[in-house]
Amino acid sequence: MTKHYEENFKKQIVNIYNQGNHSLRDLGEEYDISISTINSWVRRYNNSGSFDINDNRTDDEKEVIELRKRLKQLEMENDILKQAA
Repeated sequence: MTKHYEENFKKQIVNIYNQGNHSLRDLGEEYDISISTINSWVRRYNNSGSFDINDNRTDDEKEVIELRKRLKQLEMENDILKQAA
């Protein structure tokens, strides 16, 4: 089961890390959070001021997602046309 952390808690952890007095490992051990989770929070928040993955995607990633959605839609339409023929 995935743990859910409140945004204010995440901000506090990121701020503590950004002060430079604690390593990811120190914070992970102290707060029982995986190092990769903290690292992800730090990268996302320092990049965009948000923890939401959608706010941290590059334009290329967003384009790929949209193209995949469009491809899926066209494949469904193609299947419907095949069945009707």
